Amino acid sequence: MTGVMSAQGGCALGAKKVMVFGTFDGLHAGHLNLFKQAKKLGDYLIVVVARNQNIKRVKGHLPRFSERKRLRAVLAAKASDLAILGQIRDPYAVIRRHRPQIIALGYDQRSFDAKLKKFFPRIKIVRLKPYRAKCYKSSLMNKMP
Repeated sequence: MTGVMSAQGGCALGAKKVMVFGTFDGLHAGHLNLFKQAKKLGDYLIVVVARNQNIKRVKGHLPRFSERKRLRAVLAAKASDLAILGQIRDPYAVIRRHRPQIIALGYDQRSFDAKLKKFFPRIKIVRLKPYRAKCYKSSLMNKMP
């Protein structure tokens, strides 16, 4: 399986593509707000769900939900035009393949800023606003019983 479970429609020629990345480990209102903000930046929203191995490498632990369950939750939200799993070996391959004009990062996604700007100087990087960050942050919500 390639990691693409579903597309809710094709991308029209000339459409401005926006890409967001995340773990989405327990999809919540903050994530839905992230998708809404990102969608306003363009015509076609691509949501890339992080792979378990990459999450373990970056965060030091596995997510609560499997990558397939997290992808299904994003698809069920029907907030994107395309939802896919990221790549394991080359996390930037998905960017080269889909060629977004904009990459929208969450307010707390800081680890890849410099690399994105270096490897993709023509892609606009946009930082999205937090949505009730003290309530809707996965790391906080996942600590609740």
